[in-house]
Amino acid sequence: MAEYETHEYDVLVIGAGGAGLRAAIEAAASGVSVGMVCKSLLGKAHTVMAEGGIAAALANVDDRDNWRVHFADTLRGGQYLNNWRMAELHAKEAPACVRELEAWGALFDRTEDGRILQRNFGGHRYPRLAHVGDRTGLEMIRTLQDHGIHQGIQVHMERAIIALLKDGERIAGALGYDRERGRFRLFQAAAVVMATGGIGRAYKINSNSWEYTGDGDSLAYHAGAALMDMEFVQFHPTGMVWPPGVRGILVTEGVRGEGGILTNKEGRRFMFDEIPDNYRSQTAETEEEGWRYTQGDKSARRPPELLTRDHVARCIVREVREGRGSPHGGVFLDIAWIKERVPKAAEHIKRKLPSMYHQFKQLADIDITQHPMEVGPTTHYMMGGIKVDGDTQMSTVPGLFAAGECAAGLHGANRLGGNSLSDLLVFGKRAGRYAAEFAKEKGHGQINTDEAEQAARNALEPFQRGTAAGEGPYQVQQDLQEMMQDLVGIVRREDEMLRALEGISSLRERAQRVGVPGNREYNPGWHTALDLESLLTVSEAITRAALERKESRGAQFRDDYPNKDPVSGKINIIIQKGPEGEMQVRREPIPEMPAELQGIIEEMG
Repeated sequence: MAEYETHEYDVLVIGAGGAGLRAAIEAAASGVSVGMVCKSLLGKAHTVMAEGGIAAALANVDDRDNWRVHFADTLRGGQYLNNWRMAELHAKEAPACVRELEAWGALFDRTEDGRILQRNFGGHRYPRLAHVGDRTGLEMIRTLQDHGIHQGIQVHMERAIIALLKDGERIAGALGYDRERGRFRLFQAAAVVMATGGIGRAYKINSNSWEYTGDGDSLAYHAGAALMDMEFVQFHPTGMVWPPGVRGILVTEGVRGEGGILTNKEGRRFMFDEIPDNYRSQTAETEEEGWRYTQGDKSARRPPELLTRDHVARCIVREVREGRGSPHGGVFLDIAWIKERVPKAAEHIKRKLPSMYHQFKQLADIDITQHPMEVGPTTHYMMGGIKVDGDTQMSTVPGLFAAGECAAGLHGANRLGGNSLSDLLVFGKRAGRYAAEFAKEKGHGQINTDEAEQAARNALEPFQRGTAAGEGPYQVQQDLQEMMQDLVGIVRREDEMLRALEGISSLRERAQRVGVPGNREYNPGWHTALDLESLLTVSEAITRAALERKESRGAQFRDDYPNKDPVSGKINIIIQKGPEGEMQVRREPIPEMPAELQGIIEEMG
């Protein structure tokens, strides 16, 4: 075996966003050695782009809120496919995690009496999102990093992991490489925490960082871990649509939480046209009632613009398909209209939504205090991912843990806005704690050097093919993104998804033939070639899971199966690698919920 620079830790955390940082902090606090690997520079993780806030039932703005309401909201939003234990732990532990972040120096917006301010968000019954203007993720990462640097965590920046290494059934470490110089790095670890984020770069129109190529899901899958709920890809209803250079960039739900409204080209608030039955009793009947809700009137119900993201996205698609969309294929999101109700409205909007004001002014030359924005759905979040134990966050591979967006269970069929950031804190903390416990109890496994050597040889194959291959990796990635957008997007059909599977098979063959010129140092073409395996793996998993779920539920809308199926509403779709390398799909019954939790669901309506 070639000589690789080797690092040994009790716990290795892969990913340095909110979940990874919180896991590393907790593991280090448990007294074990911790290493962290991140694909880009520390502080550049995609968590910094989270805008709206952290969902936690602090009850600072509305004293009727509590963990039971948050739990029921999360289950209702997820169409009851959630891991109920994770939803319970999340709702109970999120407030303490937010207060912990505050104690570590996070500068939240405040109520007049000095408590953490909370705002309205889609799917939440009460104002629940603790926030820092519309830059909450940035403050969260800053705070976790500032706290984490004192914990003795060793950070390996601009390193990418290309294979997880095992000792029999358990995890033993990982092989990665230095993205700058192209040198391989061997990481020995008693436990590994996967915190790599999402899969958005498998789609053409997305709000995700370049890092979001599904690495964690793919690495875990190829190491034998089960994936779950891969059919549930969230399309955020409001991404920028014009000009072309900004298409897909996120427009925070906080705009609607502060009173923004969605209108079609006729100027009509189309969200009042269709209210789901399970939300009808909680939704405003008039525009006036909806406005009062956004201003804190406890007797009012939320406007339909604050229904769950899957529903809002489908309503926007309907308006566009039926010819009532905006000039560039979206609809209008208008916050400027509040000048009819709020004195000094422009200053109010700039104070509440500073990032959105600057984003539209700089990128689209639109003043959102005076004019409506054009928005449309953008690939945003993956509810599915690595199947984990609800308490410990350990996957089906002993010693391999997962937290955050690359882990499945908490969100079910659809994530509520703001639940992602509290997910990172609650389950990043748990993953770090239990990974440290595993490392202490089980110790280190033995690295299989042949396995590591084979992974390194595979990674170098694109150089051997060079330009003689006739095709570089970028065209393969672009063709995959366009195909997934067209055939496995917001609205799905069996015939289209079967075509997508054929296309993925063809793209996989092309990926195995791509070549890259130059050498291993500073070579973005090589990085892209290595990303293709992850992108193709998660794309196939999404498509196969979506084909298996023959119903419409949450983020999955099947044009050929437009209704919910009661039987499918009681199962999760599991994806696992078969003995011959084939992707196996099976149904797994959702464990029965305890009577006390079922009682909460019934009590909350």
